[in-house]
Amino acid sequence: MFEYVRNNPKIVQLFLALITLPFAFVGIQSFISNRGGGDEIATVGKSKISPQEWQRALREQEEKLRTNLGSNFNPAMMDSPAVRRAVLESLINERVLALHAASAGLTTSDAMLAQVIESVPAFQDKGKFSRQRYEAYVAEQDLSPAAFEARLRQNITLQQILSAVRGGSISGRAPVERWVAALEEGREVSEAVLKPEQFAGAVKLGADAVKTYYDGHHDAYVTPERLRAQYLVLSQDALAAQASVSDQEIKSWYQTHADSYRQNEERRASHILIKAGKDASAAEVKAAQAKAEEILAQLRKHPADFAKLAKQYSQDPGSADKGGDLGWFSRGMMVKPFEDAVFGMKENQISGLVRSDFGFHIIELTGIKPEKQLPLDQVRADIVAELKRQAARKKYDELADSFRNTVYEQADSLKPAADKFKLTIQQGPWLAKGAQAAAPFNNPKLIAALFSADAIKSKHNTEAVEVAPGTLVSARVEDYQPAVLQPLAAVSQDIETQLTREAATKLADSAGEADLAKLAHGDGVDLAWSPAKSVSRLAASGFPPAALTAIFRADVTKLPAYAGVALSDGSYALYRITQVQPFVATKDNEAQAKSLSQQYEKVIADQDFSAWLAALRLRYPVDIRQGALEKQP
Repeated sequence: MFEYVRNNPKIVQLFLALITLPFAFVGIQSFISNRGGGDEIATVGKSKISPQEWQRALREQEEKLRTNLGSNFNPAMMDSPAVRRAVLESLINERVLALHAASAGLTTSDAMLAQVIESVPAFQDKGKFSRQRYEAYVAEQDLSPAAFEARLRQNITLQQILSAVRGGSISGRAPVERWVAALEEGREVSEAVLKPEQFAGAVKLGADAVKTYYDGHHDAYVTPERLRAQYLVLSQDALAAQASVSDQEIKSWYQTHADSYRQNEERRASHILIKAGKDASAAEVKAAQAKAEEILAQLRKHPADFAKLAKQYSQDPGSADKGGDLGWFSRGMMVKPFEDAVFGMKENQISGLVRSDFGFHIIELTGIKPEKQLPLDQVRADIVAELKRQAARKKYDELADSFRNTVYEQADSLKPAADKFKLTIQQGPWLAKGAQAAAPFNNPKLIAALFSADAIKSKHNTEAVEVAPGTLVSARVEDYQPAVLQPLAAVSQDIETQLTREAATKLADSAGEADLAKLAHGDGVDLAWSPAKSVSRLAASGFPPAALTAIFRADVTKLPAYAGVALSDGSYALYRITQVQPFVATKDNEAQAKSLSQQYEKVIADQDFSAWLAALRLRYPVDIRQGALEKQP
């Protein structure tokens, strides 16, 4: 636990949470009093959400998905009506909250804003706020300090509203206990599965069944149109690889950004933690302190036993097995009382008791790395990469419009653009319409352009499409094959197999339901039951979700009890429940029960906030222009 907090300082978590919220306002008054030209996507009360705001929110969401999913990201996700509507609903909710904050006179003071900014480790140098680092970060976000601070100020205000509403939620002890008991309850279950294959021999298809199905499902047997294209890529990455950087540029950058290449002092420490959280009772704190003092007394007599005693007594699961070792860290990475103690110690010194929100710590300082300026040779590669990125970004901005114009004005070939910009014409694979494709053909706008009449019939270059930030692609169709209906003879075997399985699945379901009815009436049924397994809602033991639902819906007032369910693979599963194991709170499951209780409280808090927000929205009527919403941004 302590190690987790060390790697995720609270202030960093708060800051990142605020920054990543998709609030994109530049001042409450700017949209409360705005007056538009009637092209707004939606109105919230008298406030308008412009197409530009919505497009910006869509782009930000796309970038988050691209970052989180990596190669699994498909830009087509953003064309989903559900996703686009969800982004707009998020904007509407944020606007409602901001209007509420304005009407209630809620704001964030200059002092609080300054405190948040100055507390962010990324903005600090030697443990103190660095305006140079701060302004560099803001510039990377393409914002001015004023715009950044306006956004952050409003985000802090709205975050405080969220925290206040959620913090006021009360779940009640009895519902929590019932919920935990339900999740932890175990049942001994045996399984018998009726598979479609067991009934395939009993299926008799009609003479015309295959042809009748084929005639009614031609769309399923059409080979989609496909094409193959050549393409050109103008990208910042390629331009960066071509860029050259002089020694003088490298030295100048190093000198003007010296603070960025200064390595702060680091220290290495081990600790023994005896837990006593900030909400612990006085008795619990007293007991923890007594235990910590007892351990400290042993260490005073035998300092060399620190690692041994940490393994024996420390209640920090992240470091106890390592003899309490926390590794190397700099200022801003530990909770303050712990950090203050460590950075006030001498090497190999053992501290007295240090109290933090986690409990009582005994600390041994095991190493010190003084602050040092990293030499140019050590950071040269990073500087070269940064200078090349900057040069490439500038060059790309200079070339992008010219590239767009060239592929459009000389639309009969990619060669003029390839020659002009010294690019290589690349050969793409066969692309089936509607199928998944690798980059750059996973971009829906590029695919739409390729499958357009102009590209297919006239063989014109597509427009230059930005398939990713800093990457433009234009393509030209080389070969094209139209959609073709496969003949019956080619697909008849597949259709027969499909129809047989569908009929066998129905027979398995019918047989399973009949067996379940007999078992429920106490009749004997000859089934191959598996050995019994213990299962709970939290420990599925390999049972699919549908099976768990059936098992825990079964009436177990009389045992054995039975349940049955049709599974997604076409099988029908029967379950025999022979024993119920009610949840009993013990020392061993105390931590798990507490975690589940916290999850329940979070669910209730989420529901309470949703209800509060829904009520708040009634004060600010929402009107969405469906026509504008359906337009591609």
